[in-house]
Amino acid sequence: KKEVRVWCDGCYDMVHFGHANSLRQAKALGDKLVVGIHNDEEITKHKGPPVFTQEERYKMVRGIKWVDEVVEDAPYVTTLETLDKYDCDFCVHGDDITMTVDGVDTYHLVKSADRYKEVQRTAGVSTTDLVGRMLLMTRNHFKRGEHEYSVEKDGSSLLGQDHSARSPWTGCSQFLPTTQKISQFSDGKGPKPGDRIVYVAGAFDLFHVGHLDFLEKAKEFGDFLIVGLHTDPIVNQYKGGNYPIMNLHERVLSVLACKYVNEVVIGAPYSVTKDLMEHFNVDMVCHGQTPIASDIGGIDPYEVPKKMLKFTLIDSGNKITTDDIVERIIRHRLEFENRNFKKEQKEIKVFEALQKQKNNSSLLEV
Repeated sequence: KKEVRVWCDGCYDMVHFGHANSLRQAKALGDKLVVGIHNDEEITKHKGPPVFTQEERYKMVRGIKWVDEVVEDAPYVTTLETLDKYDCDFCVHGDDITMTVDGVDTYHLVKSADRYKEVQRTAGVSTTDLVGRMLLMTRNHFKRGEHEYSVEKDGSSLLGQDHSARSPWTGCSQFLPTTQKISQFSDGKGPKPGDRIVYVAGAFDLFHVGHLDFLEKAKEFGDFLIVGLHTDPIVNQYKGGNYPIMNLHERVLSVLACKYVNEVVIGAPYSVTKDLMEHFNVDMVCHGQTPIASDIGGIDPYEVPKKMLKFTLIDSGNKITTDDIVERIIRHRLEFENRNFKKEQKEIKVFEALQKQKNNSSLLEV
């Protein structure tokens, strides 16, 4: 049986679980997944400046568990020559529209040749929306109780964050988590007998290349890596402001998509307890170079594993933090607002044209 090779391409800027989910769906359509990533120059020309550098974006996509190969400097318009060069049978993209600076559909060539398939875009998340959360310093993404799943009602000017945002693709409603989505992201396998189990904990907010390098380093201390994710109130307690930018449900999927992670504890206690150590049979607890805030009462959250001689500080060599990412966004606020506005305008035109086409087809049928 011939191996089916699937091609995906894109900017993959601020890689989030929406990107990961489209790649997961694409991989399911074949045997091998090849992902082409545009360079900074191409993205700036067609969309505006990316948040992450091309090197950071290449590394982030390589860290997603469903990706088999990464092609750097992929052309912005997907050609048949590109598919043939990498021996790919067809191209896969989400059901939103991607256009060049001239308003041309970047997939028109592969669509004409019938070498294009579409997967459903993950509702409730986009890079535009995440940028909006950072710039507006909104706190709505971690509402509680009866408001937890309400659609965003606050206006967003140019940032596509409100429920009535002009673009149907980058305007975001609240992400609705399901057990099915979590099971799709989880490999569902427990540790094997004799596996050395490593535990790390944190917010892992806006999952970025600093997190990726840390998890790769932590995985070297064992065979099975468990990530404990703190709840939104706990993260807000030690980070302040409108942190976490991504709520717990969103952070779970972002971390599960990482190829180094085997299991996630949803809503892990801030202090690593003896019960947790015994329950998961943890051999080593790792922490990076970020400062460790004391728990309530001035308690060291790693006191238990330290006493058990099962704690180590590791240096991944990468100093990037979530604060640095937010700082990048704020520093280039006007550029990003302009980028999002132009993107939104292009999407509106295409969406309206598609609706008109649909209506005409319906009239012809009648």
